[in-house]
Amino acid sequence: MRIGILGLGRIGAFHAETLSGLDVVESLVVTDPFADAAKAAAERFGAEVVDSPEALLAAGVDGIVVAAATDAHPALILAGVEAGIPVFCEKPVAKTMSEGVEVLKAVQGKDVPIQIGYNRRFDTGFVNARAAVQSGELGTLHTVRSTTLDPAPPPAAYIAASGGIFRDCSVHDFDIIRWVTGREVTEVYAVGGNRGADFIKEAGDADTTGAILTLDDGTIAVVSNSRHNARGYDVRMEIHGFTDSIAVGLEDKLPLRSVEPGVTFPAGTPHDFFMDRFTEAYRAELTAFTEVVAGTRPSPCTIEDALEAGWIADACTLSLHEHRPVTIEEVRQA
Repeated sequence: MRIGILGLGRIGAFHAETLSGLDVVESLVVTDPFADAAKAAAERFGAEVVDSPEALLAAGVDGIVVAAATDAHPALILAGVEAGIPVFCEKPVAKTMSEGVEVLKAVQGKDVPIQIGYNRRFDTGFVNARAAVQSGELGTLHTVRSTTLDPAPPPAAYIAASGGIFRDCSVHDFDIIRWVTGREVTEVYAVGGNRGADFIKEAGDADTTGAILTLDDGTIAVVSNSRHNARGYDVRMEIHGFTDSIAVGLEDKLPLRSVEPGVTFPAGTPHDFFMDRFTEAYRAELTAFTEVVAGTRPSPCTIEDALEAGWIADACTLSLHEHRPVTIEEVRQA
């Protein structure tokens, strides 16, 4: 299998490394506006370098991985589909929901699979949690708690173009809550503040947020996010039912310190980066994409899935700014 990669920044280079380690991938074709990034990938992974997306699509690739800047996502997705080449694209589909909806409309009816990158769907803990919910072993759910805490803020330029913490960070929690529970979010109430990093406040964004999500069966989901968690990269989920309760992320690399006497858990070196926490999930995600390319499985995360998480993020952003509950239908119809 021959895979093309468009964009060789931090995540694109990481995907190149992962793909180069998959037995089914025989060769890589890469392109990036920065020639040095493409050259480095060629030297490290034996990739073929081309000078444009058009040249990459014409290079006989079986599938493409879009890891370029968000603004480029819509055009690259559509170019792949028009060329009849299966597409994997990092989230989000587009910078705004209206653009994302236009992409969805443009690809509907096309027989070309598209997979959007939400890696937690491939993490073993979250997979097991979904299976526990689907089996009914937890009983009726009443509470879900989902947490994403970054060890430090990203650069100011990234924050300014990110779309805000709910669309950039919390959206992973929103997607995995939908996926694990199998339910839709109907209403949100969000709060946030700024506890550090003045450039985040100056960008009109919050660095620490909380959101209450009401699911369509009455389950309450609590989402907690921050850009400031010096102990490490903390991603967890708790799922509480009337019969049993389970947790994802309670393992020795959990970046949390117990102050209970005699307790040594967690005993490992804390996760310090998302690529460390989700290395195996990324591998499973891209393995799944090669199966999508081969036609042996449908897309495990569609554009429709990604847009649903985006609507939740937009509702939380509006709720934060207007200090009130917001329904998903309100933002969907705006």
